[in-house]
Amino acid sequence: MELTSASARERYHDLAANLSRSVIGLDFDGVLAPIVADPAAAHIHPGAAEVLLELAGQALAVAVITGRPARQALALGGLDEIGAAVAEIGSELHLYGQYGNERWSSTNRRIVSPRPPRGLSTFLRELPRLVRESDAVGAHIEEKGLAVAVHTRLLPDPDAARDRLVPVLRQAAARHDLAVEPGRAVVEVRSPGMHKGKAVRTIVAELDAQGFLFAGDDLGDLEAFHAVAELRESGLTTLLVCSASDEQSALIPLADVVVPGPDGVLDLLRRLTADARG
Repeated sequence: MELTSASARERYHDLAANLSRSVIGLDFDGVLAPIVADPAAAHIHPGAAEVLLELAGQALAVAVITGRPARQALALGGLDEIGAAVAEIGSELHLYGQYGNERWSSTNRRIVSPRPPRGLSTFLRELPRLVRESDAVGAHIEEKGLAVAVHTRLLPDPDAARDRLVPVLRQAAARHDLAVEPGRAVVEVRSPGMHKGKAVRTIVAELDAQGFLFAGDDLGDLEAFHAVAELRESGLTTLLVCSASDEQSALIPLADVVVPGPDGVLDLLRRLTADARG
């Protein structure tokens, strides 16, 4: 792992010393699961279950905060089974799906979700035409229930196709009071007002956490990074981790620790639990 400064090193050791009162917040794609061309095949890293269980035994709680639908993250991550094991040791696994709009936990194993945003169904009917107008035919449209994602990873130039889509989808989304979230070879359209930063603040308040680690990899994690930075200013022990890739670098200047993808995230968490044990 690469600690970005002397202050980052102090934050790492402070969090290790305070792990029992801290929440570990983790994105799913690019953090717990490697990025793949087909989003339906993005299974959790084979070493993640063991690491999450060990971590949950020492931390206040573990929270997966993802843009994916909660049901999908549960299935691809095996989080239901991991949550059952976490509950047996007296800890808790939380899942915040669709940027925090959906909630699930290992103690209340039921997904709580709002209604789909108004305007989304009309936007979905317009979407094939918008994709054609953006010269992005062949992009994969993923309906998420509370949102829709347009994936360009399988196109000849994924980033150029995404960049063509963003202004077209942003203009259409504005007509329906929807928000647009660009990411790694993807553009997501969803209801406004909820983001990962709000999910972070909710967890901290509900669990009375004294520390918070968040690991992310993409633009959708910026709000969580900003929320953690604000919590740091209020006195919380915090650590920001960037799961780095060649596709996205926006989080690197904000991070305390930079690691190489999911392998690096798991290595960091293993080290954190070992250092917490002293």
